[in-house]
Amino acid sequence: MSLAPHEPLDGHLFGPGQPCFGCSPDHPTGLRLRFERQGDEIVTHFVPGAQHQGPVGVMHGGLVSTLADEVAAWAVIGLVGKFGFTASFEAKLHRPVRIGVPLVGRSRITRDARRILEVGVRIVQSEHDAFTGQFKFVVLDRAGAEAMMGGPIPDAWQRFCR
Repeated sequence: MSLAPHEPLDGHLFGPGQPCFGCSPDHPTGLRLRFERQGDEIVTHFVPGAQHQGPVGVMHGGLVSTLADEVAAWAVIGLVGKFGFTASFEAKLHRPVRIGVPLVGRSRITRDARRILEVGVRIVQSEHDAFTGQFKFVVLDRAGAEAMMGGPIPDAWQRFCR
């Protein structure tokens, strides 16, 4: 099941009040990322703010990785119509991500083995690669997702289970 091309790719897909730090439109301190499909890629635009700093003027590396994980997860959601849990990732930080400078995150499915999906991610700032990485996601059925989460999944999530 893939999502309709006109369906918005944002945290509203998972219902009101969902808690994701990366994509929830309602998270009080989250990134509030929104996504769009461009061909076989998922794209997000983001401007890191002062609250995202590690060293002065530079986005914290863990938050860069969080942003990359989120754009990778949305490739699974937006291109395959499933919800995956991050199993592993390899990352390379090529250069500091600057505060106040727009960036573009892109992801695409690089391998689809039904239950395991691999996703390539690229974050570009000022026309230079700032981050590249490869993420592996496990796609679970409802019972597996509930076991992973430690309880029932929200009704709005059920259509994304394998």
